[in-house]
Amino acid sequence: MAARIFPGWWVVAAVFIVLSAASGLIFYGLAVYLDALTDEQPFSTTSVSLATSVFFIVAGVAGRVIAPIIETRDIRLVIAVGALLGGASLAFLGTIDSLVELYAVYVALALGFAMAGLLPATTLVTRWFHGRRALALAIASTGLSVGGLTYTQFAAWLIGDRGLADASPILGLVFLVSILATLPLLIPSPAHRGLEPEGAENAANDGAVDGIEYDIAIRTRFFVIVLIGFILAMGAQVGGLSQIANLGSERVDSSTGALALSAIAVGSVIGRLVGGSFADRLPLVTFTIVLALVQGVTLIGIAFADGRIALVVVAFCFGTTIGNLLMLQPLLIASAFGVTAYPRIFAFQQLVVTVGIAGGPLLLGALRDASSYRASYVVSGLLSMAAAAVMATSGTRRPSPASVV
Repeated sequence: MAARIFPGWWVVAAVFIVLSAASGLIFYGLAVYLDALTDEQPFSTTSVSLATSVFFIVAGVAGRVIAPIIETRDIRLVIAVGALLGGASLAFLGTIDSLVELYAVYVALALGFAMAGLLPATTLVTRWFHGRRALALAIASTGLSVGGLTYTQFAAWLIGDRGLADASPILGLVFLVSILATLPLLIPSPAHRGLEPEGAENAANDGAVDGIEYDIAIRTRFFVIVLIGFILAMGAQVGGLSQIANLGSERVDSSTGALALSAIAVGSVIGRLVGGSFADRLPLVTFTIVLALVQGVTLIGIAFADGRIALVVVAFCFGTTIGNLLMLQPLLIASAFGVTAYPRIFAFQQLVVTVGIAGGPLLLGALRDASSYRASYVVSGLLSMAAAAVMATSGTRRPSPASVV
């Protein structure tokens, strides 16, 4: 008889779909909505970029609030509420005609994204996997990139065909149905099925790491240094990503902007699957440093890519770093501090990192309005390189409870 599939892989498949919808219609979708809102409504690039920054701040704060809930309650309830909020926000996106409405919708959209996004998704995967956690996270988080190739492209096509006002209700419904359909497979933990996590027998020898508590973990030097590094790296990354569609439209045409966004998504899929296949065997901090450096080079490359082909090629290279850095952030936390307090530790780091994430789109948008996208992307590339330099001071060994700052 064929071996039974470990139920955790069905959880990975469901998380893949959740992240595809969340990233495709919200995370990657923000770049499409920026383009549409500045074209169809009297909003400046800076105004919509500020709304994007507000989105990331609210999402970070919301993650901090829901983290203790998903540690003790059924995580499926949180995801379901997030699906409702996200779907409703997308449905109303095409009706806004004032800055107050713009920011209100983006706040609600951020709440939906936080409740049906990375925090609950990565929590589920880390609960189910120990031995092959990097591979499981790589496969599940590839949904982030696939969402950019599918849901985002669908959103861009629909908005281009019907306009934002007519397209947004359809996008809201698609988001809601996509998330709710996965709930039966989102089993909260192996214990709900009377099972042990994959690789639990080998992870038992790492009990000290899995036993680090929240209050101790966030005071370790390792946590603080990694936190600063990700503020810089993710701020540069999200800033560059949020403006790429508009940059392509300005330099060539709107189809080039959409193609560059697709190239980022393709690069993210390939990069994450390749990186995830051997990340469990690499020094994770060293891997992160290399990726931050490469990301910096590609962002500067985008600054000087004036033609269609050059922009798409460099955008693809940028995408390979996005896929892996997004995977490495939760992987570093889970590997260093274990799963016991993972939601609160990761949520706290995400909350602080949103300072960088929120500042990225606003900084690049303001630099574009004041000068050009060339200046914007050079600055973002330098920020990513600075992230690599900071991370290099963290060391490559796992922290111990005694290594507090």
